[in-house]
Amino acid sequence: MHTSKYLLIIFTALLFTSCNNETKMSSVSTENWSKRKVSKTLSDSLEYGKSYLSTYSQIFSMSEHKTHNLTTMVSLRNTSDVDTIYVLSAKYFDTHGKHVRPYIGHAIFLAPMETCEIIIDEIDNSGGTGSNFVFEWKTPKDCPEPLFEAIMNSTVGQQGLSFATQARRIK
Repeated sequence: MHTSKYLLIIFTALLFTSCNNETKMSSVSTENWSKRKVSKTLSDSLEYGKSYLSTYSQIFSMSEHKTHNLTTMVSLRNTSDVDTIYVLSAKYFDTHGKHVRPYIGHAIFLAPMETCEIIIDEIDNSGGTGSNFVFEWKTPKDCPEPLFEAIMNSTVGQQGLSFATQARRIK
């Protein structure tokens, strides 16, 4: 009788602790990104740009009625070896163009040749098959544009797939 009582108590405790834990759907190293926060007003002499990056939270598998979830790693890269650049915003949209979430709540800087990432976990399918990002950024005059890329991948059993996309400047 005592064994079933203990099992019931353990099961109940596990049930409550699992319900209280939120599943983390995507990640940005907040410690890493808080160190990149720009605390000064950016100069008006900086050039403004906007880039579009296609990503895929899911892809179709076998038919339009079955999808396969993917992990997405978005890289934000400073391609200049001398200048610091600034990323003003990173907005994530779903297949239907609905804004899902922002990833940057303040301007951040990327030192010369530096890269930082946004990871969208495989279980996060909120973007759907046509998810995308829009990045706003500023660079010093004559500085190369930042490079935004995404690598989507998944492994199931012994099968793995991965592919990449690159952003396109839209402004």
